[in-house]
Amino acid sequence: MLQVRNLSVEVGARTVVHDASFSVMPKDKVGLVGRNGAGKTSLFKVLGGAAEPKAGTISRGGAFGYLPQDPRIAGAFDGRTAVSHILSSRGIDDDIVRLEKLRIAMEERPDEQTIARFTKAQDAFELKGGYAANSEARAIAAGLGLKADRLDLQLGVLSGGERRRVELARILYGGSDTLLLDEPTNHLDIDAKSWMLDFLRNYKGALLVISHDLELLDEAITRVLHLDRPDEADVGHIVEYRGTYSQYLRAREADEVRAAKMATQQAKEIDRLQRVVDRFGAKASKASMARSIEKRIDRLDAQRVHAPRARKTLAVKFPEAPSCGETVLTVSGLRKTYGGPDVFHDVSFDLGRGERLLVLGLNGAGKTSLLRILAGESKSDDGDVYFGYQVQAGYYAQEHDNLVAERSLIDHMREMAPARLGLTETQLRGMLGSFGLSGDKVFQESATLSGGEKTKLALAMLMVGRNNVLLLDEPTNNLDPASRDAVAAALSEWNGAIVLVSHDTESRRRQPEARRCDHQVRSRSSSTRPAAARRAETAQCPTARSRGDHHTRRPRGDEGVGNLHGKTRAVVHQRRPPVVSFVRAGGTHRILGTFRLGCRRQQHLRRLVAGGRWRGVRRKPGVAVAH
Repeated sequence: MLQVRNLSVEVGARTVVHDASFSVMPKDKVGLVGRNGAGKTSLFKVLGGAAEPKAGTISRGGAFGYLPQDPRIAGAFDGRTAVSHILSSRGIDDDIVRLEKLRIAMEERPDEQTIARFTKAQDAFELKGGYAANSEARAIAAGLGLKADRLDLQLGVLSGGERRRVELARILYGGSDTLLLDEPTNHLDIDAKSWMLDFLRNYKGALLVISHDLELLDEAITRVLHLDRPDEADVGHIVEYRGTYSQYLRAREADEVRAAKMATQQAKEIDRLQRVVDRFGAKASKASMARSIEKRIDRLDAQRVHAPRARKTLAVKFPEAPSCGETVLTVSGLRKTYGGPDVFHDVSFDLGRGERLLVLGLNGAGKTSLLRILAGESKSDDGDVYFGYQVQAGYYAQEHDNLVAERSLIDHMREMAPARLGLTETQLRGMLGSFGLSGDKVFQESATLSGGEKTKLALAMLMVGRNNVLLLDEPTNNLDPASRDAVAAALSEWNGAIVLVSHDTESRRRQPEARRCDHQVRSRSSSTRPAAARRAETAQCPTARSRGDHHTRRPRGDEGVGNLHGKTRAVVHQRRPPVVSFVRAGGTHRILGTFRLGCRRQQHLRRLVAGGRWRGVRRKPGVAVAH
């Protein structure tokens, strides 16, 4: 339970929330919504006890589970395993250690006292559900898309996205009376998101959640708290609505229509009364009446309803991509491992000028690893990446790895701007402004930004870079719906090539099929030739200048299991675990190559990509071709 009375929250010199009062009772499912930068995360930090309010009181009843937007796990590199961290939310990990010590002591000295001590601890452990704890924790982690073998690894080995899911699993496993979750579906694939929605729908406790996931807000929420703060200079107020997010949108629109009508009527009445005062004020006989009317005007002015301001929309437009060769990227036989089984292997495809390529797959399938290799942020264990003639690639990292916490927004832009363009500070600020980052905010350190604002800054940095290829890893995470639509539209209109990892259905849908190149993308899972042999073949191919002066070539015709040439089908190899699917975007998604995707996952792939348009699956020996 949560009781908030007359709460005010400040960030720097700004009051982001003023005099807010609301309650979250047992079994309430409440969504906190508002534009990017309104102050939702700042309010959550205060509610979760991570920051102090300027004024007001917060009463908390029962146990609380709080997931920050960007969780930093204390002691993440102290050697703890992921499953131990999850179990720690109920103290089970400490109980296991204590029980093991008592067992060893009993074996070393099996007297009545040590046996009794162990038996008592064992009974308490069983009563606490300790013996079922491990399987329960692993079931929650599996629901969130964490593979079983990753749970036994140390936290420090896991990626940032995996650690976030481990922390989310810990909070869900804790069984708190109230959950405060800030963007809980970030980094979740469709299956994990579906599991998360079911969990929240059936959760017996209270829930307060920040999310821009419209499905979650419609399916798991019964009340909405709108943080109304139209602009940076405004003071924020909490407005409560009953119902789902869709019902909130309709109710808010009706409220704004009524407010606009009332504001117009009040303004007309004040104007009419003022004219009466002006007419009577000069007459001594009417002075008393004029003063009375002036008091009435003052009362009306004090109760004035302000017409809702037009909502600001992003005016994002990426500059035209510089000219480059027809083939901008060729990937040949990539393999990646982290010391265990291959994350992926024998991944090959090429990308044409202006083409869109979607990279789809389950959480942990290696999508981020693939983009990091393409961006030069990580090395592959085998294979080659070739960039074409005059190709300049920009990389968007989902964890905002390229942002420096103490550097200002405008300094980030200066750092990314090519010197040859000679861009002025006014031009750089204009680019930031197109993403809604304007005024004094451009001089703030990036560490002070909300998650959505960090996303906008990172995208603005791509805009100033004058790239002709963008490597985008979840570029719409943390964006509010209006901003997400604006960014998706800007990317769809851009004339450069894009390699996109995204769980955002709208972003995938908007990528135009019209920009599909005619060249082929081949699956080479059947190839067993070593990378050295492939490099020997490429030595005979023409070269072109690019980043790193890489050679460029296409895979040979006999290297693939099939020439897809835009046909709507996927080549799916059996008897191997799922990894990555490569898809050309369009009105209907076209699957161009699927690597190591087992038949048991074909149903997931159909739902993820084809939206029910597939007609069936026919099988050949060793290969399943999905139409």
